Amino acid sequence: MKTNHSGAKYSAIVGISEKLAKLERETDAKFLKLNRGIPVVTNIDLSEIIPLIDFNSPQIQIYPPNSGQVALKEAINKYYFQNETLVDNIFITAGGINALDLVFQTLNIDKILLPEFYWGAYANIMKINNIEGGTYFSFDELKSNAPSLTGSAVIICDPNNPVGNKYDDAMLLDVIKVLNDNNVVVIWDSPYRRIFFEASEDDFYVRLASFDNVVITDSFSKAIGLSGQRLGFVHSNNKEFKEELNINILFKTNGINAFAQTLVTKILTTEVGQKAAHDFREKTKVDMLKNIQLLRDKKLLAEEFYDNSIPVGIFVILNKNEKELLDANIGSVSMSYFTQKSKEYGEKFSRICIAVPHGEFKEYFDRL
Repeated sequence: MKTNHSGAKYSAIVGISEKLAKLERETDAKFLKLNRGIPVVTNIDLSEIIPLIDFNSPQIQIYPPNSGQVALKEAINKYYFQNETLVDNIFITAGGINALDLVFQTLNIDKILLPEFYWGAYANIMKINNIEGGTYFSFDELKSNAPSLTGSAVIICDPNNPVGNKYDDAMLLDVIKVLNDNNVVVIWDSPYRRIFFEASEDDFYVRLASFDNVVITDSFSKAIGLSGQRLGFVHSNNKEFKEELNINILFKTNGINAFAQTLVTKILTTEVGQKAAHDFREKTKVDMLKNIQLLRDKKLLAEEFYDNSIPVGIFVILNKNEKELLDANIGSVSMSYFTQKSKEYGEKFSRICIAVPHGEFKEYFDRL
């Protein structure tokens, strides 16, 4: 049969996971799988939350509202936006990739600019949606070139995937304002921020929500450890964009899993749910900080990637390549997979996920 070919490629990260699984079967050796991108220091404890859900209720058993359950959107408004936005500005999606795909499909733009090192899914979703890509190398470059970028979009991910670096919020807001004022769409994609910034102390999303040309995509895969539930959201205050997005959600998804929505609502709104999420984040942060310090002590952190920023994300870059780490039974992803412009340079480095138990992490890295 004839097939449409988008040009998108199968995920290298998934391919590496399959390679490691095969090596484990063939050699009986164990590998530390740091090529993956989910926090596994600990699980979120759902034991006191599940009993709060009535599985026989219409809320679970019938089609959910197209843009998402109102209770969940109200919870997101409070948790991310301190009740400063409108529930109608929030749309529930089937995870972060689905959110990005819907946004890319809905926007009428000339091209999307990605940072020098970026998450590969961005480029593949752009190819599927026939969107031209470009590259920016610094935020200063974005500011100075903003007038010429009118009609395009820019993706900002902070803390970044794959680098794991965090820039100053005031600087980021300054860049976003310049882009917004020049009619450049900013796609703010930061599923890692809520791991490190408690909602009660963080007004960043409130300030983002005031910009007409900013679209926020986020998910609950990282911040509360529920990647298996495939739940995320999109926020925009642009009327025309929201109307078309709502139509695209209908015919792409026909509504998002009702159980996942109900579960996350309970986590965000109940005392036991909030405690479970807080405990998950605290345990995760403690071990990640220990893992970063271990890498610095061993001179393995590629410090050149953290000029004017700090390593706080669930990823970091090492000055060892993918093969060197594989020889120590550590799975990683070559930085050459995360760039179009700097592949030769990227081959010298690898990305690893540091959101794993410190004891296990130390055991493997002591071999280096």
